[in-house]
Amino acid sequence: MLLLVDAAGLGKILDDLADRLAAEASAGPPTVLVGIRTRGVPLAQRLATRLETRLGRRLPVGQLDITLYRDDLTRRGPWPLVRGTDIRFAVDQTRVVLIDDVLYTGRTVHAAMVAVLELGRPTLLRLAVLVDRGGREFPIQADWAGMRRELPPGQRVAVRLTEIDGVDEILSQ
Repeated sequence: MLLLVDAAGLGKILDDLADRLAAEASAGPPTVLVGIRTRGVPLAQRLATRLETRLGRRLPVGQLDITLYRDDLTRRGPWPLVRGTDIRFAVDQTRVVLIDDVLYTGRTVHAAMVAVLELGRPTLLRLAVLVDRGGREFPIQADWAGMRRELPPGQRVAVRLTEIDGVDEILSQ
């Protein structure tokens, strides 16, 4: 495994993402952050903390479980692990920013978009990811990416976060 980004570098990437998100969130419809389970959730919470410093207000943060919206659900075994969605705010007439760790094929984001649209009709739907690794199967792109790294099929990007893995780092496998 090759270390792409260490803890300090990950913090800098999140600071940069927060700066870019704050520029858009300061005007227009109210902004809400929705982390895609699993690692998108702590990333959304970290971004909300950084955005609070920049904007002077706390943005609502929700958690989205896309398990039942996946197009490969039947291939993943007989009993999918559903962790639940926790969004305690209306998404109607808001700017929903989906947050995820890695953008690869676009299938996860597609499922997340469908799930959010079942909750309401946002004015804008945006995507922020820590890593855009290329290799799209669906025509989906991030509005904000912390880093872009083209990798051949078969190679993976692994994001590890303290809240889940005990360490902050981005690895290529």
